[in-house]
Amino acid sequence: MGVVLLTAAALYLGPLSVAVGHRALVADIHIYCGIALPVPFLLGYLDKAFRADVRALSRWLPVDRQWLRSPDRRSGRLKVGKFNAGQKLNASFIWGAILVMLGTGLVMRFANHWPVSWRTGATFVHDWLAYAVAAVVIGHLWFAFRDPRARHAMRTGFAPLLWAIREHRGWAQPEYDAFLAREQANARTEKAAAQLTQDDTGAGAAGDPA
Repeated sequence: MGVVLLTAAALYLGPLSVAVGHRALVADIHIYCGIALPVPFLLGYLDKAFRADVRALSRWLPVDRQWLRSPDRRSGRLKVGKFNAGQKLNASFIWGAILVMLGTGLVMRFANHWPVSWRTGATFVHDWLAYAVAAVVIGHLWFAFRDPRARHAMRTGFAPLLWAIREHRGWAQPEYDAFLAREQANARTEKAAAQLTQDDTGAGAAGDPA
């Protein structure tokens, strides 16, 4: 996606196009990377966890509508799942955009096989949808810049538990409850061990001939 956006900018923005040059090569890179856009998704779909994420992204719940309407959506009050409504909307938009861009791009690439009206419409849709995708990507980069914990989670695959509780309570709360239960169980075990050690020490002292 990054390569497609950068090559599109080099093709459509005059000053950048002049600075980069090699227009034919840039166009070929743009076309082949555009055709390859669905490939990562298709490969990822072989993974069970990825398929579970796709199902979660595709399933809209009542809390998602509440999240969209609530001004305090990030307060932790709502039991949001692993993905909030904004992430679900973004995923649907990007996947739909990939398919539309792929279809219109193929019409533009093999222009001689289609009527003029199709070529004109495909160019119009392709160009304006590209602007929309670029705006969404830039917006997400801005949001990511403001949230270092989210960036850390994207890089490592792990999120701080308290952050997850606030942002995705419905997903993280069971893990948080299990964490508290483990901590309480460990505390009881340590207390029992300490009490047992104290009892043994007391018994030894009482039975000492000295």
